[in-house]
Amino acid sequence: MKKLILLFSIATLIASCSKYGSVALKYPTHPAAQLPENIKSIAVVNRSQSEKTGGNSMAEAIVSGEIAGSDKRASNQCLIAVYDGLNGWRETNIVLLEKRKLVGTGTRETPELLDWDMVKHICDSVKSDALLVLETFDSNSDLLASAVNTAFNTVVTGGPVVPNVSQVQMNVISYWRLYDPVNKKVIDQYRSSNQLFFDGGPLGVAVPSPDALAKTAYSAGDEYIQRFLPQYDNVQRDLYKKGKGREKQQFKTAFRKAEVANWDGAIEAWTKLLNSTKNNKNAGRACLNIAVAHEVLGNTKEAMVWAKKAYEDYGNKLAKHYMGLLNIRLETETNIRN
Repeated sequence: MKKLILLFSIATLIASCSKYGSVALKYPTHPAAQLPENIKSIAVVNRSQSEKTGGNSMAEAIVSGEIAGSDKRASNQCLIAVYDGLNGWRETNIVLLEKRKLVGTGTRETPELLDWDMVKHICDSVKSDALLVLETFDSNSDLLASAVNTAFNTVVTGGPVVPNVSQVQMNVISYWRLYDPVNKKVIDQYRSSNQLFFDGGPLGVAVPSPDALAKTAYSAGDEYIQRFLPQYDNVQRDLYKKGKGREKQQFKTAFRKAEVANWDGAIEAWTKLLNSTKNNKNAGRACLNIAVAHEVLGNTKEAMVWAKKAYEDYGNKLAKHYMGLLNIRLETETNIRN
């Protein structure tokens, strides 16, 4: 099960010939959609198949590159992706109603909203706060359809042999709604189109691997649920790798610890230097470096304490700008948690 960790950043230290080094790390950004704080348990159900067929006809399957009934089986992978992506995040509980199927259109046509009494009944039955419904699910394999049509034209016209197809593009179109039974409103609705590429088969026939549709369906479910999760941008932080006077060697030693991701050891070395130095510039640089190290470790509040100390106590100019960046990060992290 995939877990989302907000506080820890993946960091890469980049050294240069100047007095500065820099560390690249991941910076959290706001999610595309907001999950209300009161929603702690979500029931997830599949409504993408029709009552009559439960899938596509064989004729449609040949034209589109689908396997009869495959959509019915693969669509459940969307639900599994939702579970893997969201269950446990912010103490959210996902309840998969795999044995319960709601009747939909069985096509890409979006069905009418569910009756609110039904939504409430389903949520009450599993003690959930909301109901997430996979309203539609449809798939096809473009290159297989192209290969079938080309092969047919070749037979009719006596044209050249169909060449081998190296890749197959599997397509999945899905539509989701998130229902709030208490307020009787749709919290979120979203249509996605997902494509994955797979190696084709021999003899000029583009046949995807048996698990191609399931993987694409899982990708569709993962794309949807990522809308509610924080995303990350790459950012760069500057820190000092050199000091002045007799503390030069201590700076180098601490920086080498940071280079091998021993950030706790680097903090210890910079703190020891800070406690022994009489040089204000070195003290300010050490404080700034300690601040960066804490941000890398996910301790944003502690990073702010040290950046503030670097500027207020020792006049480090780099720390003043850094405090502004940390303020923005603190606000972002607070909003994400709430």
